[in-house]
Amino acid sequence: MYITKKNGRVQMYDDEKVVRSILKANVDAMTEEMNRKKAQVIADEVFAKLTAEKDIISTEDVRLRTAALLRKKGYPKTADCYEKYRR
Repeated sequence: MYITKKNGRVQMYDDEKVVRSILKANVDAMTEEMNRKKAQVIADEVFAKLTAEKDIISTEDVRLRTAALLRKKGYPKTADCYEKYRR
């Protein structure tokens, strides 16, 4: 799958970037415990949902879906930090 970056460039989607961003946001949230495996599950679920809908996604699509899924899975503070970090 391809992703359109903020600057308009299109490149291959790399879920490792999403996982790292989730983990950084979780550290900033400080009160919600998350490990790499949980972050990977969230990134995989975001990827699956987005690929079912589109061939090329945007960084904004990923940001919105990831934050929504973090909230749904009980990580609201991490979601808030993730949104701030990705902007």
